[in-house]
Parts: sequence; structure tokens; C-alpha cells
Amino acid sequence: MNPIDDFPQEFDVAPSHVRRWWPAVVAAALLAGVVAIGVAASSGTNSPGTTSTIASGPTTTTPTLKRTLKAGMHGPDVRRLQQRLKDLSFDPNLIDGDFGYNTTQSVWAFETLVLKTPRTKATGAISPEAWQIMQQDNLIVPRRAQAPTETHVEIYLPEQVMVVFKKGKPILVTHISTGTGEDWCEEVTIDPGEQGNPGTEPLKKGVCGKAVTPGGLYYFYNRKTGTRQSKLGTMWNPVYFNGGIAVHGAAQVPNTPASHGCVRIPMHISEYFQTLVAYGDRVYVFDGVKEPEEYGAPIPPADKPDPNYTTTTSSTSTTSTVVVTTTTAKQKTTTTLPAPVPTATTSTVSPASSLP
Repeated sequence: MNPIDDFPQEFDVAPSHVRRWWPAVVAAALLAGVVAIGVAASSGTNSPGTTSTIASGPTTTTPTLKRTLKAGMHGPDVRRLQQRLKDLSFDPNLIDGDFGYNTTQSVWAFETLVLKTPRTKATGAISPEAWQIMQQDNLIVPRRAQAPTETHVEIYLPEQVMVVFKKGKPILVTHISTGTGEDWCEEVTIDPGEQGNPGTEPLKKGVCGKAVTPGGLYYFYNRKTGTRQSKLGTMWNPVYFNGGIAVHGAAQVPNTPASHGCVRIPMHISEYFQTLVAYGDRVYVFDGVKEPEEYGAPIPPADKPDPNYTTTTSSTSTTSTVVVTTTTAKQKTTTTLPAPVPTATTSTVSPASSLP
């Protein structure tokens, strides 16, 4: 009995060499049919002149900004702006979708440092065009890439911006307010240990000085925590780099130089600034006139006593002296008071409170 197979009858009478190659011929024919069907399907789904593409994976796109963002605005686009500022090492404080003062301060720094907007023309607003620029990487590079310390600080007086770099990368970019350059005379309170008060009690005195933040090359050498009173004013968490001049937190950090010489930073940044820098970290102060290295490390202008300052008589020792002198009694009888003065009222007034 012949085995049952799928070959045609003609195969039985075909020459032996044809029968030997017949399976290969059939396989080739089947393959050609499959290819033809695939081509037909492709030509039926794609119009002439088009090509099909294969997705290489999900892609991320940055939403476009459809309005200019500025102080007082709210919304998801404000939240995206705040997050992008944070990603670039600016710190707008809360990522809450509310365009508040801290966000404005961060935008000031972005405008002057990245967009090269003159400080006096900074608006604190982000346009759709500025938003697109903000999507770029490596927007901020150090001016002193070869600083001798792993972490260094660059202070730009014309832009009113400070950047903390670590291994050449910005880890903090903040708006600042520095010395006005003006002369000033004020009554100041100097805490013990601050420049000008080697004692153990707060010292109050009249001081005149010049509000200058000198350009130059410095390093951090001291720090204090909490509130400190000095000749240059009230400071929060100061880190000193030039005499009494420090980087410190302040409630007011406007878009103008406003300090007596210190480098003011926003309060929320001063809460952690001390963790970013260490003793000996290099500080470069650029004034826009000469390079820091050309100045060396000039000290701030010397202050002097205010010649018109009059010490108040509020201390305990001064009051007790006035009470025991006969001069006080004379002053009670000669001081001009509204007449008539009832005797009972006069007897209740202490000698110290009757002084002019």
C-alpha cells in the first residue's frame, strides 16, 4: 500500500530530481504568499507618500504658558513655575500655586541673572517667552569654576543675586539686598561678642558709617544663630565673611540695595543657609567694576561715633542718681507745668518722671 500524502498525482510520474526538491518549492511559494499579503495590507492602511512610525516609548512635554505670571496670580501654571524655579535651585518657598512675595523675589533673581535684565527694570513677572527659556538646563554656571573650596559663594552686586555652588553646580540661587553706598548715623544696639562690644551686656550707642558691601575675595569665618544686634542692624542667623558684614536673614529684602553693608537674604532661606556653607568656604564679591581678585580683601569703611548722639537716661544707675540729688527737687518747683496743678497730683509724681 502506498502511504497517504498531500502531494499531487503528477508527482508520482515526475522525474526523481523533481520529487526530491518539491518540498522546498512548496515552502518558497507559501512564503511568497505571506509577503504579498503583508504588502497588500500595508498599502491599504497607508496613503501614498506616508510612512509608518514605531513609538520608542512615552515622551514628556512641557505645558506652554498662556499668560504672563506675576504677583497676586493663582493656579496650576503658577505651581509649575514655582516647581521649575525650585528645580533650577531658586527657592520660592512654598510650592502652593500662589504667586506671593517669595516667588517674586525668586523671579527677580532669574530675570537679572539669567535673562540679563537690568535690576532697575526687573518686573518680577514671567512671560511665555521667559518660561520657554526657563526649560533649558545649565542656565547658571560659576564665574570661578576653579574655586579652591568644594563649596563656594558668588555674590553679584549689580544683579543683587547670590549663588552657592557645590562642585561647580548651583545648589542655591537667591535674591539679595546689599549696601546702599550712603552715609548713615543711627542709634544702634550691639550685642556682646559683636564687633564693637567686647563686654557682657548689650551696648547702645550712636554710630555713623557708610553703607558699603566691598567687592573682593573672602571666606566664611564665623556664624551665630538666632537674632543678633550689631552696628549694621538686626540680623537673623548671620554667617560672617568680612568684619561685621554677614550673609543673614532679614524681613525686608527689596529689589534695591537697602542694607548697611550686610548681604540680606529672605528669612526662609536663612533658616537653612548655614547648612550649605562651612568655615573657610570661599566668597567672591563681584561689584561690576573690577574682578574680586584685583581688590584682595578690603575691610568695610570704618564707622565713628555720632557727634550729635545724646545718651538717654533710662538706665537704673542714672535714675537712682537723679532721685538723690537736690537738683531734682529744684526742677520740680521750676518746671513749667499747666496751671493750676493740684497738690495731690503733684505729690504722686516721682522725681524721675518729672524730668523733661
